[in-house]
Amino acid sequence: MPVVTEDIVLKALSLVNDPELHQDLVSLGMVERVSVSGTQVHVKINLTTPACPLKGVIEADVRRAIEAVGASSVNVEFGATVRSNNKPALPGIQHVILVGSGKGGVGKSSVSTNLAIALAQSGARVGLMDADIYGPSIAHMLGNTEDRIKANQNKQMLPLERFGVKFLSMANLVPAGQALVWRGPMLHGAIQQFLKEAMWGELDYLIIDLPPGTGDVQLSLAQSVSITGAVIVTTPQDVALIDAARALDMFKKSSIPILGVVENMSYFIAPDTGTRYDIFGHGGGKRKAEQMALHFLGEVPLDMPLREASDQGTPVVISHPESTSAQALVKISQNLAGRISVQSLQSLPML
Repeated sequence: MPVVTEDIVLKALSLVNDPELHQDLVSLGMVERVSVSGTQVHVKINLTTPACPLKGVIEADVRRAIEAVGASSVNVEFGATVRSNNKPALPGIQHVILVGSGKGGVGKSSVSTNLAIALAQSGARVGLMDADIYGPSIAHMLGNTEDRIKANQNKQMLPLERFGVKFLSMANLVPAGQALVWRGPMLHGAIQQFLKEAMWGELDYLIIDLPPGTGDVQLSLAQSVSITGAVIVTTPQDVALIDAARALDMFKKSSIPILGVVENMSYFIAPDTGTRYDIFGHGGGKRKAEQMALHFLGEVPLDMPLREASDQGTPVVISHPESTSAQALVKISQNLAGRISVQSLQSLPML
């Protein structure tokens, strides 16, 4: 009977690479614990994100490597610790992620909301900040426009919470339908309050839903906080892609990394016939990403559950998790988390 020891197991795991980070699990500090009883082995792997898109691949590779050195049974346990670039973006917040678009009407807020919830469902600690001061919609999509934002004794805003996600939106500060006629300095002040005068607590990801375009809010954020990166949401047609390119150029000029591109409203499948229609064309977002050497995070179809869920205040990843759109959004959230892990590990010293 072969002898299996902790050192032998660690040596075997030093030959197993994380398929995204392209480094071995031991060097990356991802092997948290190894225990051996005879030929029975238990290992705990600490992933770089609970939304790891290749968790199944890692588990299979770990089992195969340990069985190859004589283990009769292998129990693989997973944990996750989200790592940041050198220092957190804000106290307690590991990553700040901007979700933007060059124009309105591409479903950016719906994508932001569902990505935040999908990440929270994976076990991550997530906040969602509605930076569209003039046209806040996050509160409506989360089904909570009635609650008012309160402050603690230190006059810090207390984010609301829905579906496991902390959020702040101007819709929970002003009466419904009231227009905000603010100039740049007032917008900047509101953004600073949401970012730095709120009790966000410990977060792995703070997703910021930007207003359309390339205006004051985007500039204020770029100058105020260390941003992990940005996600661009577009629809397939040329008119949306032209504006998406402007948003990409803005982030580039602000030295904000682009984490990837999402194509929303990518296609429509008629529920009664099953016929697919490319209403706005198809594949434009992926082509734009390829042209600019960016990562394509995925495509989201236009379907009834997604639209109904947004209007009813119960996002599609909650209300219709089996739908094509929900599954696409969950996959995009995993791809996004993977991209953040890769970017973070590239700037960290080896553990």
